[in-house]
Amino acid sequence: MASRYKGTLYVGVTSNLIGRVYQHKNDLAEGFTKKYDCKKLVYYEVYPTMEEAITREKKMKVKGRAKKIEIVTKFNPGWKDLYENISL
Repeated sequence: MASRYKGTLYVGVTSNLIGRVYQHKNDLAEGFTKKYDCKKLVYYEVYPTMEEAITREKKMKVKGRAKKIEIVTKFNPGWKDLYENISL
């Protein structure tokens, strides 16, 4: 999730991407995304198990900001909100 193009970034894991993004977009989830207005889904990955997803989340969280921006930009060059077109 991002606040805007190259803005504040949030990395998280969920078993229901569509539902969780809906919560963030509508300020139904207290915390970081609400505080920093992270409402755009600009990047996502899908894993077969929650264990694999959590492992990847931990790796992403320790990457520096520049690396995260690079990853998002490669996946979504215009940083468009992908929520309406989620391909799971």
